[in-house]
Amino acid sequence: MELEVRHLRALCAIADAGSLHRAARQLGVAQPTLSTQLSRIEQALGGQLFVRERSGCRPTPLGRTVLGRARPLLADMRTLVREARAAAAGGDSRLRVGSTASRALAGWLRRLRHPGLEPTLQMDVSANALLRRVGDGQLDVAFVHEVEGCPLRVPEGLRLRVLIEREPQFVMLPADHPAAARPVVHLTDLADDRWMVDPTVDGEWDGVHRMLRAVGLDPRVLHGDYHTAASLVATGEVVTVCQPSSQSRPDMVVRPLYGDPLGVRLLLAARTRAELDAVYPALEEAYWEVARQSSVYREWLEGPRPHAVAPCSPATGAETDRAEFVPAR
Repeated sequence: MELEVRHLRALCAIADAGSLHRAARQLGVAQPTLSTQLSRIEQALGGQLFVRERSGCRPTPLGRTVLGRARPLLADMRTLVREARAAAAGGDSRLRVGSTASRALAGWLRRLRHPGLEPTLQMDVSANALLRRVGDGQLDVAFVHEVEGCPLRVPEGLRLRVLIEREPQFVMLPADHPAAARPVVHLTDLADDRWMVDPTVDGEWDGVHRMLRAVGLDPRVLHGDYHTAASLVATGEVVTVCQPSSQSRPDMVVRPLYGDPLGVRLLLAARTRAELDAVYPALEEAYWEVARQSSVYREWLEGPRPHAVAPCSPATGAETDRAEFVPAR
């Protein structure tokens, strides 16, 4: 038997209802029919998906795995049907946007939205996961970053456009930190500090670890997301790397690192050049808008830095096919 969408819908109904009886009623079929269908699905997949108990049904470990894959597939199918019906009726078209964290995101979405086009957004800390979704047709475009020295796994057939070849990563530290009074912070100024890193961000821990080891530091490290890191920086618990467009606050400051030891490449991915052309100008404009809003980043861009690498310049829009793509080093 070949698994079909209706089979996935039945599995999710059983899990949600908690019993074959209630699921059959929701699906509008007889309970024996649903029970027979479940047995055939289990036979096709090679294992038991639900444990039948007096109180109802609960998923087995295999069942939880299958349900975890089935639910997003059903959601994608509902989206496909909705968008197809809207297109057939002449309604608004949808632009499915994916992105890792970026301060440019709000301005980009605002510029993309107009009558007849409504962007939807899917955030993910994993750039590789977003690229896979573009390759699989689940997203139209994705704005991602590639940590220096940690090449992304780009699916075959994707087209990439470089927004920024090397964006320096700055450091966020408490406002009362001794190094906060300096315009540029040396890593050795932070030798006694704890760092916070998000290990779920592709390449971030490897990049930060390599940066610290290069100057002989092996600090204590906590793991947490961006929001947790900002909260702990504000209370003096940790320091963390951050995007250069991040804004200082009364309780914490953003500073460049001496020598710009860590950088990322900012990339826009799509399946066709036409899709890139349609959204790239708005992204470029949004990025430089937030870059100018950050006084620290603006000074970095405009000021002489004899200790630093070449300044990050407005994107040339360089484009590559997957076969020509060379990760940043």
